[in-house]
Amino acid sequence: MKVLRQIGKFRNATLCIGLSWLAVFAGVRADVAPAGPPPDATGWTHETVARGIPHPWGIAWLPDGRALVTSREGSLHLVAGEVFEDVAMDELPGLHVGGQGGLLDIAIRPSAADGEVRVFLTLSTGTRSANRVSLMRGRFDGEAVRDIEEIFRVVPDKRGHQHFGSRLLWLPDGTVLMSIGDGGNPPLRIDDMLAREQAQNRRSHLGSVLRLTEDGEPAPGNPFLGREDALPEIWTWGHRNIQGLALDPESGRVWANEHGPRGGDELNLLESGGNYGWPVQTRGRDYRTGRAIGEARVPGMKQPRAVWSPAHAPSGLLYYTGDHFPAWRGSLLSGGLAARDIRRIELDAEGRVRRQERLRFPWRIREVAQGPDGHIYALTDETDGRLLRILPDAR
Repeated sequence: MKVLRQIGKFRNATLCIGLSWLAVFAGVRADVAPAGPPPDATGWTHETVARGIPHPWGIAWLPDGRALVTSREGSLHLVAGEVFEDVAMDELPGLHVGGQGGLLDIAIRPSAADGEVRVFLTLSTGTRSANRVSLMRGRFDGEAVRDIEEIFRVVPDKRGHQHFGSRLLWLPDGTVLMSIGDGGNPPLRIDDMLAREQAQNRRSHLGSVLRLTEDGEPAPGNPFLGREDALPEIWTWGHRNIQGLALDPESGRVWANEHGPRGGDELNLLESGGNYGWPVQTRGRDYRTGRAIGEARVPGMKQPRAVWSPAHAPSGLLYYTGDHFPAWRGSLLSGGLAARDIRRIELDAEGRVRRQERLRFPWRIREVAQGPDGHIYALTDETDGRLLRILPDAR
């Protein structure tokens, strides 16, 4: 009998494996189950490069190898040795600082044809009762950012200080992606709907990823160009609050991590025109009632590649291509605010998540980026914020 039971177990296991492979070959993916914190990563350490600015948010490297860092409070800083130096800026038109809003991301226009160093900034503008994300463009003359102008403004306006999104990512074709949050949690309303429902409204920029030219215009080839039922800047929609965007330079895949409420944080592979479900499809729960929001799977909506519950509270996202951690090359590194960690997400050749591990810190991690020296850097979200460098641990 014992032998027969073992044979039965083997046959059942073989059947399960066979069905799994059949699903793969048929192009079917099983639902992604929410996962808690992964095991700790080993073989790494960190050092503080510089510290002393309030709530750093974004970092971008200049052609000369120096880095510019934004502070959510509205200031810009240059990393010089082991300190942050203040950088002068022309006035930021309409800057409104409060809650999650303020001066947010920064990106440098790669290889501008005229040799100018163009700086792009996202920030919240307006007032507490009427605000939105704006995209600014200026030029860095080596000492200051001059000629700052607003080149794009999100519609509609919203109230409060939640869910601005605001990550920037340049694509190889010279266009830029900009993530926009859904506007906020209930009971916040915009017009005749809850703010979060704006993510399913293609006449609104809220809850979407936009694709723009460097002049702030809708990019050629956008999926809804010429449509009366959608804004032409929208590239993907159905998002809650994306704060990390990353590009795999070899495959061209674009990755995003986004906040879900009370768990349900997601890692998504973005595809032009895709609807990622929020708030119709989600693993999150309502903050006030604790009830599930929407369904785990809705036909026609894109499924996440990973779901984190309890909340990881994802921030900056990096696709790692450096040489300092050869075993990590080709992994995604997702910063965590609530979890105070960086999740290393190992991918297979098809972009499926193989395994995860975490790098734990005593601070909230706001941004993860790779410098021109190939090192991994992270910004901490604190009143005395710091820039960290991640290094192999030789011990």
